[in-house]
Amino acid sequence: MKHYKHPEQLDLLPYIGKWCIIASVIAALAGTASAFFLFSLEYATNWREAHPWVIWLLPLAGFAVGWLYLHTGKPVEAGNNLLIDEIHDPKKVVPLRMVPLVLIGTVVSHLFGASVGREGTAVQMGGALADQLTHLFKLRQEDRRILLMAGISAGFASVFGTPMAGAIFGLEVLAIGRMRYDAIFPCFVAAIAADQIGLAWGVHHTHYAMTGMTPIAFWSVVSVIVAGIIFGLVGMLFANTTHGLSAFMKRRISYAPLRPLIGGVIVAVAVWAIGTQRYIGLGIPVIVESFQQPVAPWDFFAKMVFTVTSLGTGFKGGEVTPLFYIGATLGNALAPLLHLPFSLLTGIGFVAVFAGAANTPIASTIMAIELFGPEIGPFAALACIVSYLFSGHTGIYHAQRVGHPKHRPMPEGMKIAEMNAYKADLKRKHQENEASTTSTKDQSHHE
Repeated sequence: MKHYKHPEQLDLLPYIGKWCIIASVIAALAGTASAFFLFSLEYATNWREAHPWVIWLLPLAGFAVGWLYLHTGKPVEAGNNLLIDEIHDPKKVVPLRMVPLVLIGTVVSHLFGASVGREGTAVQMGGALADQLTHLFKLRQEDRRILLMAGISAGFASVFGTPMAGAIFGLEVLAIGRMRYDAIFPCFVAAIAADQIGLAWGVHHTHYAMTGMTPIAFWSVVSVIVAGIIFGLVGMLFANTTHGLSAFMKRRISYAPLRPLIGGVIVAVAVWAIGTQRYIGLGIPVIVESFQQPVAPWDFFAKMVFTVTSLGTGFKGGEVTPLFYIGATLGNALAPLLHLPFSLLTGIGFVAVFAGAANTPIASTIMAIELFGPEIGPFAALACIVSYLFSGHTGIYHAQRVGHPKHRPMPEGMKIAEMNAYKADLKRKHQENEASTTSTKDQSHHE
């Protein structure tokens, strides 16, 4: 064992100084990029709402984004999954082109009416910008992992205005059931600073007003657990259908730009058929409305269909804000059935469906406290944890690993993307064993 001549705490001083500097640079880059992105998104959304006819150009916009990624964006097409893979298995620095490509792709998607989010864009910009510092600071591979995690935290925190949740998200999203603490200081510094930089640029985040609360009691806890089960199943449904549609489109249509073109046609015709743009874009006004009054009980399902169609056919953006919409409107619809204040269950659903779909119950709970106040904390924690458990070993990020299985035994280190093949292999082996057992019994019977 190596003998040290001075206290361990002295070694921490240069470590703290080093990561304060690096995380601050990451925050400056990610916070500024997120601010520019949010301003661009606001302008695109306002322009689309003022010119509703532009929805008919969505197929052409989808084709253009698909063509752009086909010819210039293949190395970064995996998006968030590329960042997660690089953290688990570092190979090469994420190309800087990820930043303009995902920015342009997302703003164009919103400008013409796709139902996508914004978290994916901010996280990808934060991670890609942070990774450019690898050579500048001559970092080791282990430090590069931390660099990428801090970039993810900074992007998430600055786009939603939730620094604590952003920091935990960067630590928690990598693996199901396991969190990396070696990056905890850089992630928190980057997330807090990035949020402040965004605010300094003039970013204003949406305020959600909680108007109802209920005491912690047996019936309220049971109701929240029941709601958490439903939220987890919906999160699982969202993740599976999005990945399923994406895989189907890739099998059926080899030329990538045609996929979002077809998705754009479907979305545009659907908007025309139902006569409302309520289910496209971010949907922030509907989320705010769901905190104030009861909304249509089918809103959550309609938003899910529009978002799955948009993301599954190749439009760029993110899943998280649509998941907030789905969860908030679903919670609003469930509130009278579970005898809970609708604004309370709206807030719980807002974070719990995301917790199940992203496998991030801790970050989601902290987000609820940051957005809605500390009183919602116990209920949000219960719902997020139950949702996380009931969503199974699925998720919106295919590159997530199984750090610790939720319930049934699973190989640690396996990607979510490999889960279906693993289950199919288990089923095949089980059937072979049953067939072998039956054959042995039949042979014994004849003898």
